[in-house]
Amino acid sequence: MSRNPSTFYRYRAFNAITLDSLCHDTMYFANPGTFNDPLDCSPTLDCDSELGDLRDLYTILFRRRVLSEVHEALKRAGVRGERASTHADRQAQLMVENELANIAYNATNPEHSGTKMEVEAWILTYSIEAELRRYYDRGVCCFSESYASPVLWSHYGDQHRGLCIGYGIDRIPKPQLKKVIYGRSRSIKTSALVRTFIHSDCEAQNEHDRDVLLRKAGEWRYEHEWRLIGPQGLQESPLLLKEVTFGLRCATSVKHSVVKSLIGRGRTIRFYEVYVVPGQYVLRRTQLDLDELSVFLPHTAVSGIEIFGPDAGADDVPQPTEQAQ
Repeated sequence: MSRNPSTFYRYRAFNAITLDSLCHDTMYFANPGTFNDPLDCSPTLDCDSELGDLRDLYTILFRRRVLSEVHEALKRAGVRGERASTHADRQAQLMVENELANIAYNATNPEHSGTKMEVEAWILTYSIEAELRRYYDRGVCCFSESYASPVLWSHYGDQHRGLCIGYGIDRIPKPQLKKVIYGRSRSIKTSALVRTFIHSDCEAQNEHDRDVLLRKAGEWRYEHEWRLIGPQGLQESPLLLKEVTFGLRCATSVKHSVVKSLIGRGRTIRFYEVYVVPGQYVLRRTQLDLDELSVFLPHTAVSGIEIFGPDAGADDVPQPTEQAQ
């Protein structure tokens, strides 16, 4: 069994957002709907359940969402307590009944092929799939096992002009990163959802979470990706910032800015810069010479007159000849 990495890497372009996250030690957990791969965290359902189970499953998912939305609306209106809960329950129940009635009615449309029960099961499966995507409103923060991937530097490190931040897991509590699983089907059996949401099967819940949040197409295998799952939005980092590696094309001023921003942090942070192995498509890194960096920056521009004075070199200026006059 392979050991988990000791360091997890996050490729970033250098900009105000990246610098702010480094200074404040924060991470952004993105909505999977914004990922560059539209198939990521977007499973499809394979129906293998009875019609009654599908109705119960849709009721649970739909009711949970409506309750949350109604409670939020009542909270904004200043309505709280038992009155709010009673109203939310009544509203959710009414909406569930209306939705199930509409689905059953639409299943009688003669334009559909198949029996009424088959069509209703198909509509319910489609509706459950939509509710499932709404249910998984978790945020995802992505990392790689490697700091030396030329492709990742190109895609996520601003074409090698950015940086790669290395994080450790030596924190209390210890953060739980999950390894992405590549390939295989992105479909989920409805029977697995029935075990998860109706029968409260913990093992089924874990498998379901994995299949929704941790599966990607095999073509993405080169990323060697790991993920942190949490609430969407900007959060304090649960990981330990250990190191920063600067890309091949990273400007010296960027290196200086990042180093100066982090050099006073309590724990020691190591700084590296990437180089190319001669004759190969291989990236390596070496430790950044902070003393050499500080010699040249910050630099103050001065003119020759400011350096040598207004009369410097005046005697050496050639005088015009009579012919030139």
